[in-house]
Amino acid sequence: EAGAAKTASDCIAAGARAIAVKVNIGDRASVANFFRRAELELGRPDCMINNAGIAPQDAASKMDLVMDNMGKRMAGNISDMAPTNYLLDLSDENWDRMIKVHLYGTFYGCKAALKHMQPQRSGRIINISSVLGLYPAAGAPHYSVAKAGIITLTKSVAAEVAALGINVNAVCPGYIRTPLLTPFSETMMAGITMRIGKGRLGEPEELAEMIRFLAGPESEYCTGDVFSVSGGYTG
Repeated sequence: EAGAAKTASDCIAAGARAIAVKVNIGDRASVANFFRRAELELGRPDCMINNAGIAPQDAASKMDLVMDNMGKRMAGNISDMAPTNYLLDLSDENWDRMIKVHLYGTFYGCKAALKHMQPQRSGRIINISSVLGLYPAAGAPHYSVAKAGIITLTKSVAAEVAALGINVNAVCPGYIRTPLLTPFSETMMAGITMRIGKGRLGEPEELAEMIRFLAGPESEYCTGDVFSVSGGYTG
């Protein structure tokens, strides 16, 4: 909440109108109430960015085992690799929470936005997916499934509303330097960086430039499209 309040304050200081509102993105009524308040205080919605998300926590907990297996694989000792049991250990509760926040949250956000955008026959919806929705990773099946679902949802909604002047696109960030990476150890981050063509993490500002493009008039012919901002991540 403090971060959202600061962002709103920064926007106001820059000359924009802004409010910070606490929303349960996995609750349809909470999202709808947010839109009603935003329209009342700020005017009609022209752009919706579905960006709320959580990181898989269990992947980092088994990194020592993963790195040990990686060493065995590189040495050609595949038969000695131990099972990680990511899927077997994944609880129903963790699966449901991941799907609820990411996939249901985007679903509710799109529905609420379209109720306002369709009558005005204009608008931009930008759904934040992930490169893990394109290149599913071992250790986070629930996250990859949710993010892949966002891509499919984006394409379906875009096809439905393109003729109404509403553009719907998905952005798939790679590993961006944000607090979501905090649970990852240095060893884990080194392994990830090796798979990034640029050899480094992305910066939030670099991702923001893509979102700015999709929110603006320059992207008029872009809808139902999927844009990676990954620095050449290869999965």
